Amino acid sequence: MTDYLDQLIPLWFAEDIGDGDHTTLSSIPASARGKSQLIIKEKGVLAGIDIAHRIFNAFDPELKMTVYLRDGQEVNPGDIAFDVEGKVQSLLQTERLMLNIMQRMSGVATRTREYVRRLEGTKTRVLDTRKTTPGLRLLEKEAVRIGGGVNHRIGLYDMILLKDNHVDFAGGIANAIQGAKEYCSAKGKNLKIEIEVRTFDELNEVLSIGGVDRIMLDNFNVENTRKAVAIIAGRYETESSGGITFASLREYAECGVDFISVGALTHSVKSLDMSFKAV
Repeated sequence: MTDYLDQLIPLWFAEDIGDGDHTTLSSIPASARGKSQLIIKEKGVLAGIDIAHRIFNAFDPELKMTVYLRDGQEVNPGDIAFDVEGKVQSLLQTERLMLNIMQRMSGVATRTREYVRRLEGTKTRVLDTRKTTPGLRLLEKEAVRIGGGVNHRIGLYDMILLKDNHVDFAGGIANAIQGAKEYCSAKGKNLKIEIEVRTFDELNEVLSIGGVDRIMLDNFNVENTRKAVAIIAGRYETESSGGITFASLREYAECGVDFISVGALTHSVKSLDMSFKAV
């Protein structure tokens, strides 16, 4: 995460400030000092405190941040998450970037917490997906973790997930699984292998071949999910995906699946409302 942020933060500032925040530079003396507070305006789950600190420190190491609330804490309107003291020019130039990150991450964490609570009392965990904002994936996945969810693979490099197109292009399930195993052996990689199945015929074929760590039940309805989990009977991890809404989440969990992957944790999230105001 550190190297990732070291590369991204300068790009974020370049995008926002360009050759200078001419509004601030023309209206605020360079010597002016002040303090601003991050004020929560909506009920939710806070996320992004550490990233905010990195943003302030990267722009002006003399900014002093005093933190009152922590990542993962549930917040209410009027709560003060932190205050920052230092040059007013620095406070104004970092304000929007910090808010964009904090609001987005807190929105993801808040949504994730809702799903986690919906699953309480079951063994099922909610997973994120790769349906993330380009350039912000690690931050959004960190927000999922803060909200109580579980990160699936981060990208294409840390797990093998044989989806329908891979299976079809490979010429079938057997070819796809065998190819994955041979690849890992040849490359010396210890990667988990997950395969997506669309029908009971495909599920039974996977069970007869073996060699995977998790089976994804793609677009199975609740009744068929329950049957599939019983057939797999603990031999492999199970994951449900496709067409699962917040309303149907609990029904799928009660089928006994280990994981439910939900793209909406990151691709359809409303940012949490907050503001950064002068004290």
